[in-house]
Formats: sequence, C-alpha cells, structure tokens
Amino acid sequence: MTLSEAILWPGTKVCEKLGLNPEGEAALIRWLVNTLVYLVVSLAVVWIIVV
Repeated sequence: MTLSEAILWPGTKVCEKLGLNPEGEAALIRWLVNTLVYLVVSLAVVWIIVV
C-alpha cells in the first residue's frame, strides 16, 4: 500500500460499501468522505492542543 492509497483509504472503503467504483464515477464521493474524515481528525487534534 502506497502513501496515497493509505490517505484515500476511508473514502475508498465507503465507496466499496456502497458498491461504487472509487476510481471512476464515485471519485467525488470518495473526495467528500476523505475531506470530512480528515476535517474531524484535524479539528480533534487542534482541540486537544488548544485545550
């Protein structure tokens, strides 16, 4: 598994669960899921550091 595959893993798994091709028509859905996952992770890290 390459670094880019590891970074895109959450969105890829969601697309596979939905039965969509994450490399094709569901690339935008994969992008959205990855954005939401990493947003939550980043906000949690900032919250821990600030508080």
